[in-house]
Amino acid sequence: MQTHIDLAPLRNLSRWTWPEYLFWLIPLAAYFIFPENLSLLSQIAITAIFVLSLDLILGYSGIVSLGHTAFFGLGAYAAGMMAQHGWGDPLLGLAVAALVAGGLGLATSFLVLRGADLTRLMVTLGVAMMLFEAANKLSWLTGGLDGLQGIELTPIFGQFSFDFMGKTAYWYSLALLFVLFWLARRLVNSPYGLSLKGIKLNVGRMPALGASVNRRLIGIYTLSAAYAGIAGALLCQTTQFVSVDVFSFSRSAEILLILVLGGSGCLYGAVLGTMVFMTVHHFLSDLNPQYWQFWMGAALILTVLFARDGLMGLLRGLAGKFAQTRGK
Repeated sequence: MQTHIDLAPLRNLSRWTWPEYLFWLIPLAAYFIFPENLSLLSQIAITAIFVLSLDLILGYSGIVSLGHTAFFGLGAYAAGMMAQHGWGDPLLGLAVAALVAGGLGLATSFLVLRGADLTRLMVTLGVAMMLFEAANKLSWLTGGLDGLQGIELTPIFGQFSFDFMGKTAYWYSLALLFVLFWLARRLVNSPYGLSLKGIKLNVGRMPALGASVNRRLIGIYTLSAAYAGIAGALLCQTTQFVSVDVFSFSRSAEILLILVLGGSGCLYGAVLGTMVFMTVHHFLSDLNPQYWQFWMGAALILTVLFARDGLMGLLRGLAGKFAQTRGK
């Protein structure tokens, strides 16, 4: 007897809605509205990819991490070393960074899956700290505290050179953000993605449904590491510099804060949180260089108190109330 499974609900989830199209008009409009801040806009796009990578494991799979910079930094150094030694093709650098970071993710995933939340925090943080010290000590290879310099890139597709104004860097970063977001969106709305949500909600019941928990978690952890490696490679390519700071704990904590601000378990929350956090960070640091962290901390506390599901949760709530009002 054959069982027919209706996949129509999944197809509906995969369809784009008009608010999503409007959302992606924002970065397009930003290019023309803020032509003098393209460097900041590029950093927002790169950081959004990094936060997306964390959202895949934390928001959708329930794997906590405080050492995601291990993959970010490894991707940055991989792309930088390739360019430093004459392999300056940007797309090749991205591919190698994704492979190297994904390989580390696969190798460490077995350690991460052996413990609970606290153990995972310690293991991921430990991996990042080890790589930080390795990058610092191997100065003959990484440049140590002085950083990796002499990075020269060839034009993208042989046509688009990285210019001083940052136009190429912005469109390059934005295009990659959109492609990686599109792939992640298809993944989380697929049967595989729904099984990850099931694992997060109740890991004990998933084997009864025939789902291999460890295999799925290893897969998403490896993919998340590859995403983080691509983000690191992008940072290297757009700034043409890499330092040991790419492995820092503060960077890991920052993307976790951004994800909480935007709303975990929602891809748009990762992007929106990055846009809001980095924009507010930029203006506060200009207005009040000494105490900007105080105001940023206050804003995050208010978000947790009054928008527990982040900015996306707040927007969903407002949209629901508006729909109810119109229905009446």
